[in-house]
Amino acid sequence: MNQQDTTAVPFPSSDHRSGETSNSSRDGSEPTKQAAEFVLTPAAASPTKAPSEKKRSSRLSDDKRFKIFSGSANRPLTEEIGKFLGVPVGETRLQRFSDGETHFQLLENVRGVDVFLVQPTCHPVDQNLVELLIMMDALRRASAGRITVVVPYYGYARQDRKDRPRVAITSKLVADLLATAGANRALFVDLHAAQIQGFFNIPVDHLFASPVLVGYFRDLQLPNLTVVSPDAGGVERARFFAKKLEVPLAIVDKRRTDINVTEVMNVIGDVRGRTCLILDDIVDTAGTLIKTADALLEQGAEKVYACASHAVLSGPAVERIAASRLEELVVTNTIPLSEAAQQVSKIKVLSIAGLLGRAIESIHMETSVSTLFN
Repeated sequence: MNQQDTTAVPFPSSDHRSGETSNSSRDGSEPTKQAAEFVLTPAAASPTKAPSEKKRSSRLSDDKRFKIFSGSANRPLTEEIGKFLGVPVGETRLQRFSDGETHFQLLENVRGVDVFLVQPTCHPVDQNLVELLIMMDALRRASAGRITVVVPYYGYARQDRKDRPRVAITSKLVADLLATAGANRALFVDLHAAQIQGFFNIPVDHLFASPVLVGYFRDLQLPNLTVVSPDAGGVERARFFAKKLEVPLAIVDKRRTDINVTEVMNVIGDVRGRTCLILDDIVDTAGTLIKTADALLEQGAEKVYACASHAVLSGPAVERIAASRLEELVVTNTIPLSEAAQQVSKIKVLSIAGLLGRAIESIHMETSVSTLFN
């Protein structure tokens, strides 16, 4: 089957839906017109294959038992993945009721299909998480053959242990919610802690954005480069990165005094006269990042670059990065940048659509995912 051209079609007006049942909302009202609406309709009908041909093909564009769907959190990433795989993003309708509730409908048949649902749980975290659960429930009730939830950024990952009395372990709670809603398999990118995989009772594939980031900095050929871990917890990640680039490793010892508040203590390793590359998985308020960069420069570093998988960039993060002494902050598109962040020249975004696309293809074809990192 040839790849279909898709055309965005606006959601029809309420009078067009007169044939629908009256219980589409609790009070009989239609969802608000300010809804987030996504409808993709094929430009031309394609021939239907005989039942004997309904088997996995070496080309996903020919495989009728493979489909990819997107939530509203990062649709551009899903479309990039679909383009990489040569398949269109599945047709759905997503709206909000006037009270904020989510209304979701699949617009195509998924019975017996291997479905991949892409949705990061980024800001607004709770809304995107609930939307993801609702979409999975719809797929499960539509008799999807297998549902693989693709979460480029896993919200609540930082609350993965009981570090204070009477606190919740929300990382485990979200894992249970995903499985209960209907996920048969999960695919993540750079979890905050690798042991979060153990919270799931379903198969989990854990990808790393390092191949994309390493390739970028290898091409830059920065002189006298040293990779820096901003804390002890990220040493393993930074050591892998330094090994791939064949450069030294340094560590910044820090103490967290409160939520989103840190105090840098000292630098472990010689960074004088070096170009430093700070490596982290998440940049949230950027407080740790800026303090780490300042500490490295005070220790004699010539220049400081930074990279991270997930650009959360909440609160004053964008302003801090714009005013900082960082040369460049390189992130991936697991989370879409805000308009303010897009205006900052120091922030560069790399796409992981190819990495996710290859992983999705491997999962569907039941081949090894680990070979992506060899």
